[in-house]
Amino acid sequence: MMLLPAGMKVHLAAGVTDMRKGMDGLAMLVERVLRDDPFSGHLFAFRGRKANLIKILFWDGNGLCLFTKRLDQGSFIWPQANDRGGQVVLSSAQLSMLIEGIDWRAPERVWRPVAAG
Repeated sequence: MMLLPAGMKVHLAAGVTDMRKGMDGLAMLVERVLRDDPFSGHLFAFRGRKANLIKILFWDGNGLCLFTKRLDQGSFIWPQANDRGGQVVLSSAQLSMLIEGIDWRAPERVWRPVAAG
């Protein structure tokens, strides 16, 4: 599981984003479309049309960073553009599941102990 510092939020940009955009283009989307500050230190995630590529933008206090992942099989689960005003905030655990290609909205617990010991 990926642990984020306390107070750091993960924002998913609902809908589809043009994945040809780099750091500057995505930072402008954060400002203009999401109406948020790309230099806040929070993570901003974007998904392409094919749903197998995500880009995560964040400011580390020294510069913009861009994390990219492409799934070889399957697709990333993403909210529709009309859901919750254009963005969804995730927890650290949900981000970890998203990056692994797991449905972060309703993960299945595959095993649970019946009794202690």
